[in-house]
Amino acid sequence: QLQLVESGGGLVQPGGSLRLSCAASGFTLDNYPINWFRQAPGKEREGVSCISSSGVGTNYANSVKGRFTISRDNAKNTAYLQMDSLNVEDTAVYYCAAAPPLPRALQHLCVMSGGMHYWGKGTLVTVSV
Repeated sequence: QLQLVESGGGLVQPGGSLRLSCAASGFTLDNYPINWFRQAPGKEREGVSCISSSGVGTNYANSVKGRFTISRDNAKNTAYLQMDSLNVEDTAVYYCAAAPPLPRALQHLCVMSGGMHYWGKGTLVTVSV
């Protein structure tokens, strides 16, 4: 079965940190740019960050720039989202997704939009005192 599984969510106090993982099974992540999205209660889903298949290129939403770091370990078939200096506005369900593979010449790029090939079911992050 082809799937992505997120883990690492939980309850954290403002100012704290969490590290989310996105593990692939049934396929290899090597050729896929990886995106993280989030959806807060009552709000639309928004793109948080993405990383190119090569790992060279990354992008971040302005709201998380400087606080979140995306990475990937293709040998472990896993991507990560390190979240620091969390605040209550970061409370949301976080999803990882695999974007369509890009041609070799574009594998240093990623975009935080467009259709995704695979989605995880999400992991809940709650930031609260």
